[in-house]
Amino acid sequence: MTRILITGAGRGIGFELAKQSIEKGWDVVGSVRSVDAQRKLAQELPQMAVLNFDVTDYPALEKIANAFHSPIDILVNCAGIITPDRQSTLDMDFEGFAKTLEVNVLAPLKVAQVFLPLIRESQNGRIINISSQMGRMEFSASDRIAYRASKAALNKVTQGLATDLQGKGVSVIAMHPGWVSTDMGGAQAPVTPQESAAGILKVAEGLGIEETGKFIDWDGTPRSW
Repeated sequence: MTRILITGAGRGIGFELAKQSIEKGWDVVGSVRSVDAQRKLAQELPQMAVLNFDVTDYPALEKIANAFHSPIDILVNCAGIITPDRQSTLDMDFEGFAKTLEVNVLAPLKVAQVFLPLIRESQNGRIINISSQMGRMEFSASDRIAYRASKAALNKVTQGLATDLQGKGVSVIAMHPGWVSTDMGGAQAPVTPQESAAGILKVAEGLGIEETGKFIDWDGTPRSW
């Protein structure tokens, strides 16, 4: 049975990834940041194991990873933030910028590192980092620059991790989930969480080492960096 670990599983794309993975008959583990969110998700999706940890709490991550004893086939780093409110190059909340980098860049790398021994035990270990086309270097738009910069950095970290793990049989990709109608994406976004999650999981199912190091759209289309 495929085992998938999803960070940020309490809402939006993460919740749909968990829900649809359960429908596939997979063994699903998801993380949330609070006890209340853990209780709520456990009630909504009782078939999954719900963990409570902050992805920036490294000691907690290591403790939880050490408690696992079964291989992980797919890791989806879905937890992320789009704050702060002030994030233009001419008016920046620098503490907020640093927090965005901590959550969107450093945390996915740390999560990948602590769970890597279990991912390597899988016959087809896969790491999927949820990125955004807003981080592509081709785009010169400057709105939400802290978020854009964090996703550009995540893309580079993903590429480097793919290079280092290619010889170890672990595939690593970045994925653009689409402009999704979540709390983060807004009601005007054209892609539903259900559509995005279905596309991401379809890519995840077919992902092999030959695709490692790529940036892929939710519909399976390769993207330029």
